[in-house]
Formats: sequence, C-alpha cells, structure tokens
Amino acid sequence: MTPEMVQERREQMLRDGYCVIPEFLRELGQESDRLNDTLEHHPDTKYQGTHLGIHYEDNAIMQRLAEWQPARQASEQMGFDDFTSSKQLLILTKEPYTPALYWHQDWMRWNDPLSCTPWPQTIFLSYYLGETRIENGCLKVIPGSQLKRIPLHDQLVTTHEQGTRFIEENHPIMCSHHPDQVDVLTKAGSLVLGDARVLHAARKNQTDQRRNLLLLWHSRPETVPDYWEGEIPWLFVEDDLEITYPASRIPGQYLPA
Repeated sequence: MTPEMVQERREQMLRDGYCVIPEFLRELGQESDRLNDTLEHHPDTKYQGTHLGIHYEDNAIMQRLAEWQPARQASEQMGFDDFTSSKQLLILTKEPYTPALYWHQDWMRWNDPLSCTPWPQTIFLSYYLGETRIENGCLKVIPGSQLKRIPLHDQLVTTHEQGTRFIEENHPIMCSHHPDQVDVLTKAGSLVLGDARVLHAARKNQTDQRRNLLLLWHSRPETVPDYWEGEIPWLFVEDDLEITYPASRIPGQYLPA
C-alpha cells in the first residue's frame, strides 16, 4: 500500500472500527469447500455460518494464510505489527439461503478499563474468498460503535453462546437495519480488519451459492501503540495490570454515551 493508503486505512480503523485491504486467492476457497463438505458442523451456529475451527498445525494451507506476507506487510505498514495471531482460524461459510447474522460485538473484556482505549486491542481479520454483495450476505458495520454507546447496545441479546444463537430468525432488534449501518461490499480476495468492539452483523444469503469467509483473531500487548499520538485515557494510564477482571461480553461503564 502507498503511504497515503496506509494512513487512510489506519485512520478509518481508529474512527470507524473497520477497514478493507484488497488482495487474495483460489486454493483457500477449494480447501474451505472441502472442509465444509467433510467436517461436522456445530448445530447452534446457523446464523454465523458453518463455524469450523481449523488449527494451523493440522492444515498447511490454512497455516499459509496465517503467515501470508501481503497481509502481514499491510498490518506492519498500518502500525499493527505488534498484534499476534491465535493458533486457529474459523471457516464461517454462509451456505445458500441461510439467515442473517445478528448484531453483536466480540469484545469479552468490558469490565476491564482496557475497554476504553481509542485504539484496537483485539482485531478480527476476515478474508472473503468471493465477492460479497447484499444478496449473498455481506458484512454490516456501525462505524464508531467501538468507541461510543448507542441505544442498540442496550437492546441486544447477549452475544453468541450466551443467548443470540438461540433467537428466532428475523428477530426485530437483532436482525434490524440500523440507520447508521454500512454494507461492506468486497471483491474476491479482500481482507477486512475490524475492532472486536465494533457492532457488526451480516445479511442473509439469498443466493444459491456459498459465501466463503475465513476469520482470524489477533491481539496486541496492553500498551500504547507506537503510532498513537492522541490523548491517552486516564483510566488506561492508572489501570493496575496485575488485576484480573471478570470476563464480560456486555458493554459497561467503559463504553461512554
């Protein structure tokens, strides 16, 4: 990426909670189809997708994705070189005619003052192996919702296994269209980065074709990033790193209105 593209995408990531980095590939699509056709699917994840956890040590093709140099280079250019990957990825394929994914965010540390940082601490990397459109279940994001509480935060059913996996299809709030939402339309091979705290969802797949997505998670140390030049929240400065806070998926006092 050019320096201007790097700056633009980092600013979008900090402001909106997501950005798109173009690139990518066919062998991953073939391997995703093979795994989708041969592995057992979790019965409670129809909204998310096929939800297959693949450990890199067990799959050389997916390990190559985790080490993919263009993505690593793009992250380094944006100043995200201190993020480290987990040891697996998720295949979240939307099969034909499957329902929408509900509104949610994936941050699990809302009781921790770390939640108030203006920079991302945990990010998701979504590799879309085909073009995404409204018709086949593209990502939806509410820009800025990683930094500011909106009414929807307090209306949502708790995320994933703690509640939302068991809601009805077309839930009037969880599957609603928000006035501030952005449909993230991507070309085949695009990489979308997202802050774990940002509210996001996905439209239903209304086509007779799969929509393949590979999801990776990266986290960084509990420090101020080298690129950060803005104000540092005093709650973060005064936080005792020796304290372990109980995990929570529910935004609390550290997400301001």
